[in-house]
Order: sequence, then C-alpha cells, then structure tokens
Amino acid sequence: MTFDTIDAVQSELGDTGYICDRALATVVFLSQRLGRPLFLEGEAGTGKTEIAKAIAAALGKRLIRLQCYEGLDASSAVYEWNFAAQMIAIRTGEAKENLFSDDYLIARPLLEAMKPQEGGAPVLLIDEIDRTDAPFEAFLLEALSDFQVTIPERGTIVAPEPPIVILTSNRTREVHDALKRRCLYHWVGYPNFEREMEILQSRAPEATQQLSEEVVAFVQRLRTEDLFKKPGVAETIDWAKCLLALDVLTLSPEVIADTLGAVLKYQDDIQRLQGSEAKKILDDARKSIPAE
Repeated sequence: MTFDTIDAVQSELGDTGYICDRALATVVFLSQRLGRPLFLEGEAGTGKTEIAKAIAAALGKRLIRLQCYEGLDASSAVYEWNFAAQMIAIRTGEAKENLFSDDYLIARPLLEAMKPQEGGAPVLLIDEIDRTDAPFEAFLLEALSDFQVTIPERGTIVAPEPPIVILTSNRTREVHDALKRRCLYHWVGYPNFEREMEILQSRAPEATQQLSEEVVAFVQRLRTEDLFKKPGVAETIDWAKCLLALDVLTLSPEVIADTLGAVLKYQDDIQRLQGSEAKKILDDARKSIPAE
C-alpha cells in the first residue's frame, strides 16, 4: 500500500490522529514516490517521531525503530552473534556445522529492516541521528545508498524492497551534508494556533473548546519567552490531558502553578513563571485567541 496523492497523505495520516500541513505531506509523498530517505529536523516535541508511527499505521506496515545514542556503532545497529548460545552448543557437543547460522544471529534494526516483511517493506525510523558521531553517519550513508548491510561471516544482505526510511534530528549538532544530500529534507517547526488546535482536538477530543484554546494560546505564548527548553506539541497534549484528569474547565494562575511540570521540564524555566508572571502570560494568551 502507498499514498496515491498529497491529499491522501494528509487524509490518511489525519485518520491516525496525525495532523500535518501540505508542505510536510508533500515531502512525505515525494519521499515515498522517489524511494528517498526523509530527513526531518526541528525542535524536540514537534512530532518528528510521531510521523513515522503515523505513516506505518496508515500504510499498514511494520515500524522498526533505531534509537540513536552517543557511542552507537555499526554492529550494534545491524546485528550481533549470540555468543552464549554458541558456547553452550560447542560445550554440549550439539553445535551445528555452521555456528554462524540464523539460529545464533540476533538482528538489530538495520538488518531487520532489510529482511522480507509481511505486508511489504517496513518503515525504518532512525531517531535522533544527531546523537551519534561521524563514523556512524558514514556507515549509515553507505547502508542507505544501496539498502544493504554486510555481515563478515555471512556476506552482503540486500533488501528485496527498500524500506521507507525516516531520519530525525533535534539539531543538537549539525549532521554531515553528505547524509542530508542523500535525503529529502524538511524542517518541522512549531505549528501555528489553528494547526495546534487541530492537533489537540484530535488527541484530546474530550477537552472543551475554551480549555483547548486557552491551553494552546498559553503554550504558544510561552514559546516567545526566553526558556531553556520551549514546550513542544507533545507537552501541549500532555498538559491538556493532565487538566482533563483534574476536571479543569478553564485555566487560572493556581492551576497553572500546580501543573506546570507537564509543560516545562527545567526548574529554572518553572521558576520564571512563579507569582504574577503566570497571570500576565495567561492574560496575554487569552487576548491572542482569535475571535469566532
């Protein structure tokens, strides 16, 4: 299954609860149509990881996720041998002729994505590529160029059908241009008020119109402050769900003070909103809500 048109991307992703604008839908469509990896860059919490999940759900494909971290190397991302099982087989005299058969091979995300899959090629999410280093980027560039990986004991494994590849970066460092050139690129920014309202109403439909508007307007106003970590869309959704759990119908400085940990994740940022500051931001936010 594939997306037939750009409109279909927006519609089918919307059915999964992911609301995207036409620019993002266009690059998703082109990435699939041209068989090119999609590189999504932007602030944390803007929905980069979620779009991979939404694409997999909309197309009925398996999602395989490689979570990147400092020190990640090629072997950890591709495969490893089950040495414990190999040693037991040797000691018990039950070793097969080939200790490097599938019985002892543990496939990691990149190798798993190269295997034939029920339902067709999977969606391969390479999450937070900016956390890795240059050697891993170089390896990844080669792997994504030919959609193949090499296991010294087994040879080269080529994907029968290239996976749909999505890379994300929070831009904690610059990713090498060579890798970006291999991909189609899109910057995922914070949505405007109307788009964020659509997203919130999709993810927290129980919230009233008034509460949704106040939450979105307050978070949008927060993003203009000089914060260590600006809240993303994920925090908007989390906060609304917290308020619903508390049966809150409208925001107040007291409610904000009690629940601010759902929106801001650093104590210095939270301290900035103590006292009259939260009320001032709330008043500004309410004034910014578009009139019906």
